[in-house]
Parts: sequence; C-alpha cells; structure tokens
Amino acid sequence: MAALPLVDDVAPFPDWAAAARGSLEFLHRVVGLDVWMLTHLEGDQQTVLDAHPRDEVLVGAVVPWDQSFCRKMVAGMGPRVATVTAAIPAYHGLLTEHTLGERVAAYVGVPLVTHDLQVFGSLCGVSARAQPRSLARHLPTVEMTARLLSTLLPADSPLLPAGR
Repeated sequence: MAALPLVDDVAPFPDWAAAARGSLEFLHRVVGLDVWMLTHLEGDQQTVLDAHPRDEVLVGAVVPWDQSFCRKMVAGMGPRVATVTAAIPAYHGLLTEHTLGERVAAYVGVPLVTHDLQVFGSLCGVSARAQPRSLARHLPTVEMTARLLSTLLPADSPLLPAGR
C-alpha cells in the first residue's frame, strides 16, 4: 500500500477568513511584533476584523479613519514600515484603540484592496517597543501576504471572519 502524501500543513484554507487568520499567525511567528491585525474600512471608520494574538486586541474595535496609522500609510503620508513611529511626523502622537490603550512604537501596514482597486482595509502589525531597522526586510513578505488576501476577497461582498 502506497503511503499517503504529507500535505496537511499546506492544504488550502477552507475560506477567506481562515486564510486571513492563518496569515496573521504566520506574520506574528515570522516577522514578530506584538500583534497583527486585519482591518476593514467602512466609511470613516476602521474596524478590526481579526487579530493575532487575540488577547492583545479587541476584535470589533473601531477607530476613526482620520486617526489611524493605516490612513496615513494609505495616503502616502507615512511609510509602510516605521520602526520608531515617534520619528515619523505623520505617525508621531497617534494613539490607537486597537491595542488596549498602549502606544504604538513600531508599525508595519499594507492596504488590502478590492478587485475594483478600492481600499478594503489593511493588514498591519504593531509593537509597544521600537524595533530595529532590520524589520524593513520583512516588508515584501507582508506585501505579498496582503496581495494574496486581496486577491481572495470576493468581488461581491465584504467578509467577516468566522466566529464573529
């Protein structure tokens, strides 16, 4: 009898929400930072759809888009990687409701984009501690992860992770 191939660890995710959750876990493990989030932009509010680790962020938390690190990044006012947010004028002094009241000292964020090139939200990681400049080497991994998640977004409806 032939042995079955060992493919469980690379089997497709059952849906977009599971792929998003797996991506957050992967980025936390590989890139680091305190917490990774997947957010959705609706009108003038940004909502956390999922996060890893979950006990670091209130899933469902909402922040005004005009007070968001991600808005500054999407608008090109701040970089996708900020190892010391206090050194970036666009990010200096911003607070976030996402991370249970802690200041964000380092930020990595990439937009999630719908098939018609509208901003769906963002894939972002934050840390309460400044990070070394070498963090920037992970940007291509985060960008590719965001692009894959954007590709998997259905054209006809926004998705929320399972279990909400």
